Amino acid sequence: MLAGAAVARALRYSFAGRVVLITGGSRGLGLVLARRFASEGARVAICARDAEGLSRAAADLRRRGAEAMAVECDVRRGSEVEWLVRSVIDRWGRLDVLVNNAGIIRMGPYEEMTLDDYREMIDEYLFAAVRTVQAVVPRMRRQGSGRVVNISSIGGLIGVPHLLPYCAAKFAVTGFSRGLRAELGRYGIRVTTVCPGLMRTGSPVRAQFKGRHRAQQTWFTLAGSLPGASVSAERAASEIVEACRAGQARLVISIPAKAAALTEALAPGVLSAAFGAVDRVLPRPGGIGTRWAEGLDSKSALSPSVLTALTARAAERNLELPPGRRWEYV
Repeated sequence: MLAGAAVARALRYSFAGRVVLITGGSRGLGLVLARRFASEGARVAICARDAEGLSRAAADLRRRGAEAMAVECDVRRGSEVEWLVRSVIDRWGRLDVLVNNAGIIRMGPYEEMTLDDYREMIDEYLFAAVRTVQAVVPRMRRQGSGRVVNISSIGGLIGVPHLLPYCAAKFAVTGFSRGLRAELGRYGIRVTTVCPGLMRTGSPVRAQFKGRHRAQQTWFTLAGSLPGASVSAERAASEIVEACRAGQARLVISIPAKAAALTEALAPGVLSAAFGAVDRVLPRPGGIGTRWAEGLDSKSALSPSVLTALTARAAERNLELPPGRRWEYV
C-alpha cells in the first residue's frame, strides 16, 4: 500500500513548466538530458565554458521546440555560478531541478598522475557540485520543493584502474550527494545520486589521456562502444529523468555497473582481484608521459574504426565534435 502511494506521488510530479538547470549541458549526456527534460515540457537552462558549443546546443534544443536558455559559465568559479543561477531566476522566476553534470574524463596509469591532476578533478567535480548546490538550495527552500541530481559514476562506487583522480573525485561526489539527501529532505528537496557505467555519449573524442595516449583511448572507446557493456545516452537520460521524477535516492545505470556495485558491496576482494587482472593488460607508462592529449588527437588503427562506429555516431548526434571536425577512420 505504501509503495503504491509512493509510485502515485512520483507519477504526479510533472516537469511541464518546471525550470531545469543542467551544468555541462552543451554536449554529451548533458545535452541529451536537456532534450529529454524539454520533451517533458520543462524550460531548460544549460551552461558550459565553451560559448560556441553552447550556441550550437541552444540552437539544437530550440529546433526541437524547447524553451531554452544558454549561459556561459565555468562552474569552478563561485562568482560565475552565482551569476548563472541569478540569470535563470531572472528569466523564469524559479528553479525546480538542478542537474550537476559538468566534468571531463581523464585517464592514464597511476605513475603518470600528478598531485595537480587530483586537485583539478576534485575541483571539476566535487567543488563544482558544492558551488551550484550552495547557490540553488536557498531558492528551492523558499519554494518549498526541488530536485537535485548529481551525476557521479560507477567510478564513484568502485575503484577503476587508470582512472584514479577521476574515481577519487567521483567518490567524493557520491558521499556529498548521499549526505546532502539526508539533510535536505526536511525542506522538500529530493537529491538523487546517479552512478552510470559506460555510456555511448560520444565522450571518448573529448576525453583526455596520458602516457600511451593512443592505446588508452583505444581500449576506452572500444569498451564504450560495445552494446552489452554500455548503454545509449538516450536510455541513460530516460532513466535519470524518471529517477529525478520519483525523487529516487540512487540510480546505477547498466547491468554491468549494477553487477560491479553489488560485487563490491558483497565481496570487494573479488572485484579488486578482477581489476588487478585488467590492469595487467592496460597500457603501461610511457608515450607522452604526464602530458594530456585529447581523444580527437589520439587516433589509432582500431579507434576510430568499424568497431567504434556507435561512439562515432553518438559523438556527431550529441555535438561532441567541434565544428568542422570528424571522427574518421585512419
